[in-house]
Amino acid sequence: MMRNPASKETARKPNMREAILAAAEELFATNGFNAVSVRDIAQAAGANPGSITYHFKTKDGLLLEIYRRHCGPMNLRRSELLAAAKRVRDLQDRLEAVVRAYVVPAFTSGSDLAGGGARFTRLRAVMSAEGNEVARKIIAQTFDDTSHAFIDAVHESLPHVPRTDIVWRSHFLLGALYYSLVTPDRVSRLSRGEADGSDAASAIEQLVQATVAAFQAPAPDQAAPARRRPVVSSKT
Repeated sequence: MMRNPASKETARKPNMREAILAAAEELFATNGFNAVSVRDIAQAAGANPGSITYHFKTKDGLLLEIYRRHCGPMNLRRSELLAAAKRVRDLQDRLEAVVRAYVVPAFTSGSDLAGGGARFTRLRAVMSAEGNEVARKIIAQTFDDTSHAFIDAVHESLPHVPRTDIVWRSHFLLGALYYSLVTPDRVSRLSRGEADGSDAASAIEQLVQATVAAFQAPAPDQAAPARRRPVVSSKT
């Protein structure tokens, strides 16, 4: 009976699946999804292309598995913390607990092997910017349920703020979260060494407090007149 070459390779190298995942993650984070081929991944992992087909079927399946292995633990922790936060009676305290429930798992699940990590955060940023339809569907499949739960919990804490404004501000939070995880050295540099951008505890507190304040800010159409700037016409 003939054996699949990929099966032989798997028997010789029991960690081949992990090697493929690690290689693909690094290549996708560096070059994007579109520019990386199955052959590129196989070469970086020291595998043959058949191994990727054997383990993941397609390149799309490989990307989906990368998201699952990182975001499954992070989303689960967010859901657990969010459930606890929603039991807080005081609305101000609840809002902070809800924001913390979203932010903390991104930092505390921060290894490159499970839950988050700088490499995976870079990959997420690249996938979002690239606009690939496959990546877009995987991102929606992975994050939309948790994101809706977070937005709804914020809205329950701030019922007077339109939900669309909360969606916008949640979007800004995600950008701040990406940047804090990927380029912590910038905080250290711009503060002239007075702040340590790699200090996760400080980053969490700064981000939580800034986000709580942002969620509580007046809606654009309710801002004080003195803070509104007239629209400058482009007509001459």
